[in-house]
Amino acid sequence: MSDKAIVGAEQSMVIDCEKVTRTYSEGPSELTIFSDISLKVAAGETIGIVGSSGAGKTTLLNLLGGLDRPSSGHISICGQDIHRLSEAARARFRNHHLGFVYQFHHLLPEFSALENVMLPGTLSGQSVKQATERASSMLDRVGLASRLQHKPGELSGGERQRVAIARALVNEPDCVLMDEPTGNLDEQTGQGVQALIETLRDQIGIAFVLVTHDMAMARSLGRVLRLEQGQLHQES
Repeated sequence: MSDKAIVGAEQSMVIDCEKVTRTYSEGPSELTIFSDISLKVAAGETIGIVGSSGAGKTTLLNLLGGLDRPSSGHISICGQDIHRLSEAARARFRNHHLGFVYQFHHLLPEFSALENVMLPGTLSGQSVKQATERASSMLDRVGLASRLQHKPGELSGGERQRVAIARALVNEPDCVLMDEPTGNLDEQTGQGVQALIETLRDQIGIAFVLVTHDMAMARSLGRVLRLEQGQLHQES
């Protein structure tokens, strides 16, 4: 199989990314971030994407999440070409099928942990009662049952990232996209978050795609791909 061939087995696919290219205009010239990339992510699979700074890892993650558009190629999530949807429909689709976790937690500082985790549910039309029950259950699952009413400023870095993971998981998405989820944490706290990701993957069966500089973490979680010089290669 060539480096440009589809990476992944023929299974029930959550993500099907086919021959995707992303370029940006810089004055009279164009900058190609990557070209002709194909990627398949199966249900319940965990993939780590590594590569040097500036290789385009975050750009790829944004494309997979429908936050950016490819210059060419197609990206399907659960069989839906997300870039054929209107902006509003794409936002609704993301809320139901995808979760996002970033290096910085992006929690709303004036909201409690519970209120932050309730947001995806309330945005998808759940009643306050249902959103509260689901958020409470997910916070319990990530080990924060005693911290529901604490605001982000009252939580440690690891606890804030656990709240962000709970928020990403609360609508039971098909896939969670993570951009350096432990990059802003000390080693011990990062290991705790890594263990949590492994546990949730095994218990819930959600697919995870992680961008990380931590090769050891990527290898421990599952398949590892390297984005380098505009191409996606499978690490041996």
